[in-house]
Amino acid sequence: MRSALRVGHRSWGAHRTIMAAVRAAEPGALISIQPGTYVESVALDRDVTLVAEKGPGSVRVVGGRGPALVVHGQGGTVRDLVLESPHGEPAVLISGGTVLIEGCEITGGPVQATGTATPVLRGCRLHHTGEVGLYLGGDSAAEVEDTEVADVDAVGVFVDHGAAPVLRKLTVTRTGGHGLRFSGSARGTAEDCQVTHTGAAAVAIDATAAPLLRDCRIGDSAAAGLIVTGHAGAAPGAVPDQDGDQGEEEDASAGGAFGVALHGCEIVRTAKDGVHVTGQAAASLTECRISEVRATGVVVGGDGRLRLDGTTITDTGDTGLAVGGTARVEVSRSTIQRVAANGVYAGESARLVLSATVVSDAAYTAVHAGGTSRLAVRACELRGTPEHGLRGTDDALITVENTTIEDAGLSGLAVDGCDLSALRCRIGKVGTGISLKTEHRPLIDRCEVKGCSGPGLDVAAGTAALVVDCHVTETGAAGVFVRERAAVWLTDCTIADTKGTGLVVQEHATPRLRGVSIARTGKNGLFVADKAAGRYENCDISVTGFPAVYVGSGATPLLRGCLIHDTDEAVKCAEDADAVFDSCRAENVKAGELPQDPDGDPAGVRAGVPVPSTDVGAPEPAGAPTGPDGTTEPDGRKAESLAEVLAELEGLVGLDGVKQDVSTMVKVMQMVRQRTEAGLASPPLSRHLVFAGNSGTGKTTVARLYGRILAAVGLLSRGHLVEADRGSLVGEYVGHTAPKTTAIFRRALGGVLFIDEAYALTPEGQGTDYGREAVATLVKLMEDHRDNVVVIVAGYPDEMERFIDVNPGLASRFTRTLLFEDYGPEELVRIVDFNAREHQYELPERTRESLLAYFGSMVRDDRFGNGRTARQIFQRMTENHAKRVVELEAPTTEDLVTLLPEDLPG
Repeated sequence: MRSALRVGHRSWGAHRTIMAAVRAAEPGALISIQPGTYVESVALDRDVTLVAEKGPGSVRVVGGRGPALVVHGQGGTVRDLVLESPHGEPAVLISGGTVLIEGCEITGGPVQATGTATPVLRGCRLHHTGEVGLYLGGDSAAEVEDTEVADVDAVGVFVDHGAAPVLRKLTVTRTGGHGLRFSGSARGTAEDCQVTHTGAAAVAIDATAAPLLRDCRIGDSAAAGLIVTGHAGAAPGAVPDQDGDQGEEEDASAGGAFGVALHGCEIVRTAKDGVHVTGQAAASLTECRISEVRATGVVVGGDGRLRLDGTTITDTGDTGLAVGGTARVEVSRSTIQRVAANGVYAGESARLVLSATVVSDAAYTAVHAGGTSRLAVRACELRGTPEHGLRGTDDALITVENTTIEDAGLSGLAVDGCDLSALRCRIGKVGTGISLKTEHRPLIDRCEVKGCSGPGLDVAAGTAALVVDCHVTETGAAGVFVRERAAVWLTDCTIADTKGTGLVVQEHATPRLRGVSIARTGKNGLFVADKAAGRYENCDISVTGFPAVYVGSGATPLLRGCLIHDTDEAVKCAEDADAVFDSCRAENVKAGELPQDPDGDPAGVRAGVPVPSTDVGAPEPAGAPTGPDGTTEPDGRKAESLAEVLAELEGLVGLDGVKQDVSTMVKVMQMVRQRTEAGLASPPLSRHLVFAGNSGTGKTTVARLYGRILAAVGLLSRGHLVEADRGSLVGEYVGHTAPKTTAIFRRALGGVLFIDEAYALTPEGQGTDYGREAVATLVKLMEDHRDNVVVIVAGYPDEMERFIDVNPGLASRFTRTLLFEDYGPEELVRIVDFNAREHQYELPERTRESLLAYFGSMVRDDRFGNGRTARQIFQRMTENHAKRVVELEAPTTEDLVTLLPEDLPG
């Protein structure tokens, strides 16, 4: 039976002091304290329970020459007492052991836990404690639950050194400084906590601290909501990636290890920024909400790193998200709305990736990038702004893909000096669809512009651009406006249903059009202003309000292979226009027939003066060099040096034989070019290739590099890669295959057409399969465009040999095969190691040895995927690692980044 002792000033048989009772108590004893004030320092060094006999607030323990309560070892339980320090010293000092402090009121001085102490504070109230309310230092591991810290001069809760507390349902309010501060190498968790009414940032994290905050509510601060600085959250020894160029498949531009993590937290009503990350800190916010902040919602500067996932930023007094310095930020599945400035702003040398994110109702531009920043926008929605949907200035580099931009008062996409690649975007209900003003050559690829009050595409004076397979419809002014001295290339585009002219070309502009359709325009289909030029090939112009083609005074356009039909007037030229119509036709027009030669043939006619139909001397668009010595390629991309691309090839794991073959071909290509420039005959050169190898051996990666190599040596104009397979080439019914194959082939002009599993085009035993029609179409197209495209067919070695033998035309065009060997166990380990480093994981030597043995014993059947298998194994390892680490009570940074042998699958 548990022994009981009593403490009272006047009670018969009771101890007069608490310490007297403690010294007399057996382990496990209950010490009941009668109401009153006890001026003494209680040193609790054994497992006893101190309890106020008449309940909370009836017993006050006032520290004499030291703290009211001191715990150095096993400390037992203290319940329902008032612990007070009259001298500003700690009211409670815990330097070791375990003690439960429950239902207590602590005032006059802080609670301080250091050393290896593991105290538990439950249901307590700390107030008016001086500079700090609760200090947790050393390697302590306190547990604080359902406790209030209030009316503190500076910091409410200060977690320092290597402390790793668990804070649950903690309330921190009315502090002169920070509510929560984590410093040193502190870790720990704050769960379901409230931090409000603070004089400085509500939560501050610095040094190398890396806490986790879950389901916390932070707000009503006189400064920021959360500030993360120093090296907080960064992996030990991590070196920031200064160039930040992670490649197309790397989304983690924010990089690094994210030890500072907020999950399901809310930050509201701050006088300054909601979240501020700077220094070399790294943080992540998942499913959080930041709202009603008077300044910027989230600021990331210095070399800070941040990930936002499923997070909402709303109702800010300034920009929603601002990124500067050399910061790296990745935003996914998030919402930024109702902000008083820009929705998103990237400046200086920042790197920012936005994925599957909505930015709406911004007072300024929805997304703005300036300085030398790099911005990638993928599968986002930008809408509801009186200014631009997306604007780039200075020397920014912007890539935007699969993104919808609508309800912008000015431009949907606005380029003012920067470089831009826009792929598969949808722009509508804006002033101007896309406006381009830059010395770079932006790429607009497979975009749709619809419902503009102004022009769909406005290319400023002196600007060059490449526009491929785009659709511009339902514009309130011109469909496309090409201003003075501009040199835009439009390929396979549609311009339709415009209230103004379809395409306006101003003075000295030299656009180049190929395969462009212009229809249903309120004014001219094509307006070539005075002294303008350009080249217009295989265009279709119909149903225009004014003459389909107007050529102004002194203009010198070349129209070749164009069709003008179903309109009142075909062509109207100024008297001194010098337009050339080569192999053009007019059908179903009432007036303004094309100029005819004496035999009635419109081919090769220069505004009424016959010229040879074989005219090939029309100038290329100004400012668009086609050789490798220019600073840019014809498609507007910055030219790459051959050395850069070869270095990237050499950096691939394995593939020694392939690298040697490519090196040999490069030398032949260089010699061919040198002989051509010297006026000598060129030796035979087969650019089309067969890539034979099993699944996952890097065939697609090498094909992409091969196209860039050919562009670097000047044998291809663009060097881009278009991927195809049987499904994209073969039709479902008679007459469907050839157009389908031709459409894919035309997209590859100037680059590489890569056909994976090409043998599927000619399945064994099916002589009447439509795939053979696709092969025949390809053979003809390869001959027609032999100098402007490279075709690579890929698949399993035996199957590819059979495929090449199917058609004599294939055998004569594919004379070189590159064999992609399977990866060995050591190479597969290197691939896993590469993926681990890219995702900030570490592989100790024993894990590498286990991986090597694992890959060495793996059965290499039809399901073995080489590099793909290695990547899948890495993913399985990270999943198993997560299951293992989540069970740890307080995982260290080393735990979070280290993959062990037991994480291997199976």
